Amino acid sequence: MERLRRLLARFVPAQPQELQPLAWSFGYFFCLLCGYYMLRPVRDEMAIQGGVHNLPWMMTGTFLTLLAATPLFGWLSAQYARYRLLLVVYAFFIANLVALFLLMTSQQYIEWVARGFFVWLSVFNLFVVSVFWSFMADLFTPQQGARLFGVIAAGGSTGALFGPLLTAGLTYLFPIPVLMLASAIFLLACIGCIYKLEIWSRMRALTHRENIGEPLGGSVLAGIRLVCSSPYLIGICGYLSLLTMTATFLYLEQVRLVAEHFATPESRTRLFSTLDFMTNVLTWLTQVLVANRLIGRFGVVAALLVLPFVSLIGFLGIALWPGLAVYVSFSVLRRVGEYALSKPAREVLFTVVSREEKYKAKNFVDTVVSRGGDASTGWLVSGIRALGVSATHIAWALVPIMVLWAWLSQWLAAQHRRQVGLREVLLVPPSRENCEQTTVPVFDSQKNRMV
Repeated sequence: MERLRRLLARFVPAQPQELQPLAWSFGYFFCLLCGYYMLRPVRDEMAIQGGVHNLPWMMTGTFLTLLAATPLFGWLSAQYARYRLLLVVYAFFIANLVALFLLMTSQQYIEWVARGFFVWLSVFNLFVVSVFWSFMADLFTPQQGARLFGVIAAGGSTGALFGPLLTAGLTYLFPIPVLMLASAIFLLACIGCIYKLEIWSRMRALTHRENIGEPLGGSVLAGIRLVCSSPYLIGICGYLSLLTMTATFLYLEQVRLVAEHFATPESRTRLFSTLDFMTNVLTWLTQVLVANRLIGRFGVVAALLVLPFVSLIGFLGIALWPGLAVYVSFSVLRRVGEYALSKPAREVLFTVVSREEKYKAKNFVDTVVSRGGDASTGWLVSGIRALGVSATHIAWALVPIMVLWAWLSQWLAAQHRRQVGLREVLLVPPSRENCEQTTVPVFDSQKNRMV
């Protein structure tokens, strides 16, 4: 038993009191991404069946849906405490999955249901994952986040490995609409994990007299206001916009090439499933063997810089040797870098901001900013290609932008490091005499100081 504990400690840099919330967080993200990846291959095939030329329209539909949902989420955040807010979000999406099951089973308006499913899953993925990481940034301190977020992200990658396998198995026994119900079951399991984590958080809050049970308050558009008034959050928006812009360009070109090289829906779906499986295996290995060591030794900046560096090399490769194999290889490496390193590092950036920013501003950044980048890039690429500009020329134009992306990564890491230093200076260690008066200062990104 002791040998197993020492072996576990080599890969899981958690203190004994952190193991329980870490395990529930791992399980939470496992169930969340397992449910999502059961449906992802269906969405990619829907993109081709709906017409590659219609992808900008579907991306625009996703963006407009999120634009409408952001004020609603802001209103819910102002009205409900954290636990009830999470329950409302997940109960809503479970009801959506049941409705999709009924629509798909009816076989009515198949084309419109397919397009609606593409938009819905794009919204669902961003929304539930954003809420998950907001919850994690609220539960754990910046120091804990730097140590534990890589392990928690590995839980999602493990679920992403099982999701496609479950899909492949279930489709031999049941029609595709049943996948909606199977995914809903995993969302129900997520609610169970949220309940356990909330209990742990409330027990810890009794020591520090934190008001975690209170609603966040504020206006329905607070997320937009908080982002626009904070250079730190604007910098995170810039990082995410560059990530989204380059990812969308790759996705559009890859889908176009796959449609040209593979004639049947079955062959395309198998290719997408294979790419997802390869990506998730490599992501899991990177998270378990590399992420914590890299961040622990070099800090958040190293994880943030991985994606700009990989993208710089990848776009040079596309510019010199354009072809499906280069696109596919680059896409897999980029997704591994994003899921295993860049994503956990970006979530660590949110551990030093206020609770209102963790939920409202972060939700706006992760949803509207992200899908807005998808939609604008889709139309931009379509317009440029219509003028006769080749993908090779676009790749050359993106190379210097990757250098700017690297500089922004360093700036964000420096800001985060400075804010963590301020927090450590101002934090008063609790004792028997002062534990009831102890408060944990947080960084006010609007005023650029600790409060």
